[in-house]
Amino acid sequence: MNHFTVLTTDLDKSKAFYVSLLGLTEGYRPPFEFPGAWLYCGDQAILHIMAGRPIPATIHGIIDHIAFSACNLQSVIDRLNQHNIAYTLNRLKGLESWQLFCADPDGAKVELDFAASEPEPQNIKQTK
Repeated sequence: MNHFTVLTTDLDKSKAFYVSLLGLTEGYRPPFEFPGAWLYCGDQAILHIMAGRPIPATIHGIIDHIAFSACNLQSVIDRLNQHNIAYTLNRLKGLESWQLFCADPDGAKVELDFAASEPEPQNIKQTK
């Protein structure tokens, strides 16, 4: 996989979600004629955000969600709680790893996968 692209109605909100809450970094983006951002994990631009275009009424494909490997589950839970972002946390039976699901500011479903060695978090405010 090279990257995902998400559309946004609010570029600043989307960047804040993916950078401040999920830890990606904003980096070089070619000078396109429309607003947007390229967000990096290390030296790879893994998420492209496109703004300035209406979100289409018809869906282009069947992708259900985007997933990222993550670490420091408690810190992520604390940031989501602080920003009142709804999430669901699951412990995968058999693997014992953690899956956290939330939505970005425009409703794209985001999965964060944490290692089984992460301790059980406190102050969980799940929504279903």
